[in-house]
Amino acid sequence: MGKDSKPKEAKGKGKQAGGGSDETASKGKGKAGKSADGLGTCTYVKARHVLCEKQGKINEAYKKLQDGWLNNGDKVPPAEFAKIAAEYSECPSGKKGGDLGWFPRGKMAGPFQEVAFNTPVGATSAPFKSTHGYHIILCEGRKN
Repeated sequence: MGKDSKPKEAKGKGKQAGGGSDETASKGKGKAGKSADGLGTCTYVKARHVLCEKQGKINEAYKKLQDGWLNNGDKVPPAEFAKIAAEYSECPSGKKGGDLGWFPRGKMAGPFQEVAFNTPVGATSAPFKSTHGYHIILCEGRKN
């Protein structure tokens, strides 16, 4: 599926020539280089998301997360986030609790990738817009 050998080989070559690939990434991710916590420097992220076409609907989902967890300073547990995703998300992944699994840099477009790779593990992003609609992301892990 997303882990076919042909795409991996093409991407693997870019990673092996890491100097050029990393330099390009660091130029495009200047802000990420500032943090000492490793945000923005990993190669893979594991995430869940909620996707809505309308801003009002994503705001409603985010309010539920705020009322239940975020306003108390707590991190949203993946199981609770999954319930919100199943209820609100208009993405097919909503049926799986918004689970996107592990994905590499370069797989997701623009703002989605930027938010996913810069959200701390266990944290939930604020709602944001991409070309596909409005999202909320829960970062569940990161690795190189």
